[in-house]
Amino acid sequence: MREEGALQSSIDDALAETPPGRCVWVALSGGLDSSLLLTLAAQACRRHPRPLRALHIHHGLQAAADDFERHCRRLASRLGVPLWVERVDVDLSSGQGVEGAAREARYAAFARRLALGETLWLAQHADDQAETLLLAALRGSGVRGLAGMPLAREGHGHRLARPLLGVSRATLEAEARRRGLAWEEDPSNQDATLDRNYLRHAVLPLLETRWPAAARALARSAALAGEADGLLDELAALDLERLGGEPGRLPVAGLHALSEPRRRLLIRHACQRRSLATPPARRLASLLDQLDARPDGEVRVAWPGAEARVWRSHLYLLPPADPLLPDDGRDEWSVAWDGQAPLATPWGAWRVALRRDDGASVCLRVMPRQGGERLRLAGRGRRDLKRLLQELGVPPWERGRLLVVHQGEKAVAVLAPSTGWRLVAEGWSAA
Repeated sequence: MREEGALQSSIDDALAETPPGRCVWVALSGGLDSSLLLTLAAQACRRHPRPLRALHIHHGLQAAADDFERHCRRLASRLGVPLWVERVDVDLSSGQGVEGAAREARYAAFARRLALGETLWLAQHADDQAETLLLAALRGSGVRGLAGMPLAREGHGHRLARPLLGVSRATLEAEARRRGLAWEEDPSNQDATLDRNYLRHAVLPLLETRWPAAARALARSAALAGEADGLLDELAALDLERLGGEPGRLPVAGLHALSEPRRRLLIRHACQRRSLATPPARRLASLLDQLDARPDGEVRVAWPGAEARVWRSHLYLLPPADPLLPDDGRDEWSVAWDGQAPLATPWGAWRVALRRDDGASVCLRVMPRQGGERLRLAGRGRRDLKRLLQELGVPPWERGRLLVVHQGEKAVAVLAPSTGWRLVAEGWSAA
């Protein structure tokens, strides 16, 4: 009875974290865990009124997928909870494996369905957390990986929460059977070739023959690792502030003033602040080795989802750079423009306008920078664009991605669609 009360208390505590009037969604797969979570949530929302909805993701990866959907519809109908079913296409060619690709498709569907400010409850429990920690340890993960799944996190304008994360699967199954609750068993859960299933069916039961509370102890270790990761994140935020507060531009001298572990921590933190993929260990080590490149060198270290460059004693952390145009199309592309927003480019429309200060009509042509252009600036006369860009501190990797606006034979403006930067000639204005 004590466990039952603790279980319902976990649900009530999670519900109390939701602002009144905001909708709570339950990710309903149809298995034991999510079926029980929706049942408990429906009871809690009757005691403490909140809008409640269920969301089922139909992956279409196995013959039982339709059975899961039917079960979810029956359960939601019996509980009086509105159900949404999202059918997704799982990209099996992404290189992430079936589990990873299905997870990505599922979370993308969550993000599409939830409105800003809404909360999604997921049904992972303490045994899932123990498996996550073991997988992370076997992959050689650091503190962040060992922290496993957070109890709650904010992202994309909504909140994800796991009210059952401190509860064992045995407790959940006992409660479901006590209630006479039906659920669907996922056939893929028996596939021991999948790492998580192997841990679930072979490793954790063996551990529990000697340490009966192994799953809970491992989940507790994950929670402590999560606290440590939070403290490290605070330390990195303090270091970033001391080094200027720009996560995309870190002074090399400031990085050298830190110990090597703090240097690595700060770079990973800065990548996360910029929503960039963090560098793998080898790429990060290579980057740190090249921080002292000569001033005129152009260091570039890339990894999937991001790249780093060292220039003028600063480390730049950037999204992957696609060429402005393929080399074989660079000399051919140009577009006529009347100076009014938006400017149509092969990379989409850019909301920029250009006009003469005297109000005269214009007939402009926009094309990639070719080299040799000159621009007349107020009080400075005609200047070579290459030298001008150097003086203005435009990074080398941005200089090849510029668009030059011509009025007849004269260059009258330089535009950088990737950053929004612009430079206009004397007698012209941009907005």
